[in-house]
Amino acid sequence: VQLQASGGGLVQAGGSLRLSCAASGRTFSTYVVGWFRQCPGKERDFVAYVTWSGISTYYADSVKGRFIISRDNAKNTVYLQMNSLKPEDTAVYYCAALGTVITGRRPSEYDYWGQGTLVTVSS
Repeated sequence: VQLQASGGGLVQAGGSLRLSCAASGRTFSTYVVGWFRQCPGKERDFVAYVTWSGISTYYADSVKGRFIISRDNAKNTVYLQMNSLKPEDTAVYYCAALGTVITGRRPSEYDYWGQGTLVTVSS
């Protein structure tokens, strides 16, 4: 599975962005897909993940109620709708895919990674 993240950019605090993670590979629909983010010099942090069916979603407390993860398996794409953005949401955002969930919240569980897209939120 190859992943391509896009949709990052510069936005003012309180604004919205939608990130996309486009995947290649016919088995994409069987993978759990997550979003992580990373600031320079810091660890990669869990943001959200969605199960293969799209029915179940999980979020970090810091984004719960503001971000929405969803997927369209017909388009091999996972989305991260980010609303009410804050300056502390500024980071490079990565999408990743895994086959078998343990917690779904640790980067080490994920088998495939996209290249990252930068989100900058100005105050």
